[in-house]
Amino acid sequence: MDVVGTGESEPGWLSGPEQAAWRSLNSLMIRLRAALEADLQRAAGLNLFEYLVLSGLSEEPGWTLRMSELSARADSSLSRLSHAVSRLEKRGWVTRAPDPQDGRYIEARLTRLGWDKIVASAPAHVRAVRTLVVDPLDAQELQQLQAVSDKVLDGLGHVGGHRSGPGAPTPL
Repeated sequence: MDVVGTGESEPGWLSGPEQAAWRSLNSLMIRLRAALEADLQRAAGLNLFEYLVLSGLSEEPGWTLRMSELSARADSSLSRLSHAVSRLEKRGWVTRAPDPQDGRYIEARLTRLGWDKIVASAPAHVRAVRTLVVDPLDAQELQQLQAVSDKVLDGLGHVGGHRSGPGAPTPL
């Protein structure tokens, strides 16, 4: 029997412990994102991706990044990032302009209003992350969580925190 789209025969079916680990991880991915999204929406009127965009810009000198770099940092396609930045522009939190060093690129820049928004939003988000992820784990478990996450991300084509390979963002 051909596994859809792989050209291979039978997959390596998951054992009981493997299936239990997968189901636990899947539930964690879905429920954690939903909890963080709901908290950000309630506290700041932002979705998690918008928060990550504002936060990423706030950490840069001059609050500015090329869209291609920002998409890599936010683990996003340029298309998704562009839609999010358009929403943030309408709120007056971000602007876009050609890169003065190389006009082939577009830069996103956090505005003063955007800075004020991320400063006001960050404490509630950090509390949620602390409550949901950091506080339930001890220092060793946090290190293990990072090691396991990094190992899985490496398999997905992440290098140094940025995606590479098929589906990776391309420069704008």
